[in-house]
Amino acid sequence: MFDPGSMDLSSLLAQAQELQTQLEQAQAELGTKVVTGSAGGGLVEAQVSGTGELIGLVIKPEVVDPEDTETLADLVVAAVRDANAQAMALAAATMPQLPDLGV
Repeated sequence: MFDPGSMDLSSLLAQAQELQTQLEQAQAELGTKVVTGSAGGGLVEAQVSGTGELIGLVIKPEVVDPEDTETLADLVVAAVRDANAQAMALAAATMPQLPDLGV
């Protein structure tokens, strides 16, 4: 059973404050990073910030077919998904690991 008296609360508070500082720094760093996802062999590229915000989209003219907008839409979705996956991986690598509090 967990015994709250066995924990040093001031040490726990200091760890929590340090973790909060690290998280804020990591979030600020992620906001400055940009990843690019692509689809269709680079015909569509999406730029996403490290925080997951879509900030740019490049569509090569040769992929634009007024008779087939569905394929273009699929390529845009795929490029955005690719960029978001990269942003999530970047965030996972950037965020500090939670300490083991022994709870």
